[in-house]
Amino acid sequence: MAGGGGLITLPALLAAGVPPHIALATNKVQSAIGTTFSALRYLRSGYVHLTLGITGFAFSFIGSYLGAWTVLRVPASSLEALIPILIVIVAAITFLKKDFGLSDRDTILEMRHYILAAVFAFALGFYDGFFGPGTGSFLAFGFIALFRFGFLRATAHAKLLNLASNYAAILAFVLGGEIYWAIALPMGLANIAGAWTGAGLALRGGSRVIKPVFGMVLLGLLVKIILF
Repeated sequence: MAGGGGLITLPALLAAGVPPHIALATNKVQSAIGTTFSALRYLRSGYVHLTLGITGFAFSFIGSYLGAWTVLRVPASSLEALIPILIVIVAAITFLKKDFGLSDRDTILEMRHYILAAVFAFALGFYDGFFGPGTGSFLAFGFIALFRFGFLRATAHAKLLNLASNYAAILAFVLGGEIYWAIALPMGLANIAGAWTGAGLALRGGSRVIKPVFGMVLLGLLVKIILF
């Protein structure tokens, strides 16, 4: 519905004793499996501008591959200090502005929108491949803030870009031999059920259902980063 599944799955893998790099790689696989099905459901709904989505998908893929390639060589812990600041900013804008993301505003897509989508997708794709927590939520926020989409349309585009970043990171991790497939595949099958159900609830309830869930994800991410 609003991203943030990694708040549950990544700590679970680490708690089970999976080494950090392997946990990150394995989490990407199971996440990508579920995100594939939710992205397909959103695509079928007609909420995705295909040309904008394809542009974002391509640049998110490139950015994520480079991010994953980088994290295999350097620790990602240096990013942790920045995330709480980002979450506070995103939450403040989202909930202090009461009408934020509740409805779509007419946006005529021009070349500048595609350039903006490419830069935005590359940056968050790199972040997702390199570190990752909250990517889906940050993507949805970006589409609302930059393109004036409602939460539903923003989430539909965010799922597509998140799918690209997951696939690219998986490619980098496969080449690095970091994935524990015996855990990733069963988790992925379970993720399909959750992703399909969550996308369905979002499509039926719209922005007024997604926005509170979005807030809970931000709060959970902030608590996790600060306390754990």
